[in-house]
Amino acid sequence: MIKAIYPGSFDPITLGHIDIIRRIQPLFGELEVVVANSQRKHYMFSLAEREQLIRDNLPAGVKISMCDGLITDYAEKIGAQVIVRGLRAISDFEYEFAMFNMNKKLKEKIETMIVFTRPEYSFVASHMVKEVAHHDGDLSNLVPPNVAQALRKHIQSKKGT
Repeated sequence: MIKAIYPGSFDPITLGHIDIIRRIQPLFGELEVVVANSQRKHYMFSLAEREQLIRDNLPAGVKISMCDGLITDYAEKIGAQVIVRGLRAISDFEYEFAMFNMNKKLKEKIETMIVFTRPEYSFVASHMVKEVAHHDGDLSNLVPPNVAQALRKHIQSKKGT
């Protein structure tokens, strides 16, 4: 039984992320979404908020966990053989290829699987979603309803309304 992880910051989770999760779940005996928490990044949502927004949108049987260290160390610790990464556009390739090489250097036995996003999500990135939300744009084709609601609430609280 092959165990895979799908790591990311998911700040916030988008319909593109969810699409990838649903498409890869049947390919593995076990799938775990891993919410990364880097001390070098500034997140809109706390780790607990990101975890809940993801949990509310996961298909049955997909696990969720958090990681604040090297993803290869985490994968090895839980016995995952595959790290799944999503690729939206050719502009993502260079970063993902460098990450693949670093991960392979760190843990030779852990494979990386690249999954291409569907065309309708190829432009959806969490940082762009936050910008659309900040300007009160339509989020209905970008994120699930609970995430859109959380984005609006967060932005309104920052604006003081």
